[in-house]
Amino acid sequence: MSSSPETESPLTRRPLEVRKSRWAVAVARWLTAHNIQPNTISVAGIAFSVAAAIAFVSGGRSDSTAIQVACLLLAAIGIQVRLLCNLFDGMVAIEGGKSTKSGELYNEIPDRFSDAFSLVGAGYFVTAQPWVADVGWLAAALAITTAYVRALGASTGAGQHFEGPMAKPQRMALLTVACIAEAMIVSTSWHGWVITITLVIICVGCLLTIIRRARSIAISLESAQFLADQTNAESAHHGGA
Repeated sequence: MSSSPETESPLTRRPLEVRKSRWAVAVARWLTAHNIQPNTISVAGIAFSVAAAIAFVSGGRSDSTAIQVACLLLAAIGIQVRLLCNLFDGMVAIEGGKSTKSGELYNEIPDRFSDAFSLVGAGYFVTAQPWVADVGWLAAALAITTAYVRALGASTGAGQHFEGPMAKPQRMALLTVACIAEAMIVSTSWHGWVITITLVIICVGCLLTIIRRARSIAISLESAQFLADQTNAESAHHGGA
């Protein structure tokens, strides 16, 4: 992340309680002490998302229940480790004082690839219904759009808006739970439906998130314009007096 400790504010960073936990602080300090750069951690998140995608696709192509279960669990692990990378790159950059000028690029771009790999990969797990792959692609596109709207809000001066209901932590948590639940029913007639339903929920949730964020940004911009107009009017009034 590129923000410095002096300029960091609640509106430029996703509020996460886990940052205050002892284990997270300890790991972040270890990474900082061993000179692991935040940009390196950010890029590593892509690797774990690729691993999750490979696990999804491999599980979908296998006829072995054991292999499918293993692949689903590996996908869940890959998704969660990716989120840990997202956590620690910011902690090392901000709390560890290792932020860089290019940090924001490394913070945002790998995340978008990671979203796509995880969600598209999940769609290809359900080979019995080929159309689910399209749902995975749609979920990836909508997830990327939620991040775009957030970044757009920041670029217009309205600040970062992290509203849900399907922000990155929520959609990845839901997909992780889906992996575990799917692993429990792969040998039943419900095979594939947990992942399918989850992807549909993520699509709908992302669409709602886009709408909520866009609305919040619009309100922020309009409020700022109203205050600016009011200030200008008062200045003109006093100047005329």
